[in-house]
Amino acid sequence: MNFHFSEEQKMLRKTVRDFVDKEIIPHIRDWDRQGKFDQNIYKRLAELGLMGVCIPEKYGGSGMDYNSLAIICEELERGDTAFRTAVSVHTGLNSMTLLQWGSEEQKEKYLVPQAKGEKIGAFGLTEPAAGSDVAALQTTAKLDGDHYILNGQKAWISLCDIADHFLIFAYTGNKEDKHKAISAFIVERTWEGFSSQAVKGKLGIRAGNTGELFFEDVKVPKENLLGKEGEGFKIAMAALDNGRFTVAAGAVGLIQACLEASVDYCHTRETFGKPIGRHQLVQQMLANMEAGYQISRLLVYRAGQLKNEGKRNTRETSLAKWQACDFANKAADDAVQIFGANGYSDEYPVERFLRNSKAPVIYEGTREIHTLMQADYVLGYREDKTLSQMLPAWESE
Repeated sequence: MNFHFSEEQKMLRKTVRDFVDKEIIPHIRDWDRQGKFDQNIYKRLAELGLMGVCIPEKYGGSGMDYNSLAIICEELERGDTAFRTAVSVHTGLNSMTLLQWGSEEQKEKYLVPQAKGEKIGAFGLTEPAAGSDVAALQTTAKLDGDHYILNGQKAWISLCDIADHFLIFAYTGNKEDKHKAISAFIVERTWEGFSSQAVKGKLGIRAGNTGELFFEDVKVPKENLLGKEGEGFKIAMAALDNGRFTVAAGAVGLIQACLEASVDYCHTRETFGKPIGRHQLVQQMLANMEAGYQISRLLVYRAGQLKNEGKRNTRETSLAKWQACDFANKAADDAVQIFGANGYSDEYPVERFLRNSKAPVIYEGTREIHTLMQADYVLGYREDKTLSQMLPAWESE
């Protein structure tokens, strides 16, 4: 596999890095303290053509490849996890799922404005009692004439108060049939019976908007069913393959941020008459960060290359997400240790890095779920599937 970046990708990285340095890093401490998500960032990302990265130009996107999406996520999380999360949800979980599973009418109505950044998309799978156990969903959608009547609640939904469109998963059949009875729907914020509420007091990603969604007899037109009835679980898993890829790429950016901050501090802070970078135990932590950074980056871009080629990638994406997020969490912990007492203060960025690094270890598949997935692959209990096998019929013909 060729991991060399094209001139276009190098320019893309520079563009996003300059954007982060100028428009996120100078403000992020205040946004984090205030628990404020600055929606103007979305407008600027749209102006740069970054809201529909992997979406074809015919649907309003930029037509870039998966590794270009990884570059964007890596650089955004170098600024703050909140902004990478926003792109992960809007692009990876929502828009790319519409591209793969939506009808032409759905793409024109919902995907095009999202790819252009005119509308924001989000993803609603998790519930108060349903996380890793998707079959524990309580949300239901019952067909009544030309509409489905949607009732239920979603939890820990990114962009809950900001998104215009939501991909929502609900039971349309007998719950005893579990995954086979789950369907996916496109839901608009403005519909009667829909409401949202942000969660306050989060450990990390405080500059992001996260919360709950509520559905009380929301009337969803039949044409807003995504795919077919009973395909919801398959659609959700395909979406998570893209979402997990962006999370892994973001984790690479967080490791880089930890390295940059730690190296700078090592050159300015002295103890026992010499720069702390001269102490072997500090060097060991930096070396481990560098190893984690390089390993994670290789795993991410390998998964991206497989996606570009339309080859199987669930196994590789899972491994990249698991390892990159664990490496990022460890890198942030070591960065705080390198900064010592200063690392415990938000006057320095590393305490925010540590707080932010915990959520990705949990969402879009906990480290425990990914551990089990990898073991199942090794033992032959789980079968690899190609991307084409996950496509709906009208895309694979």
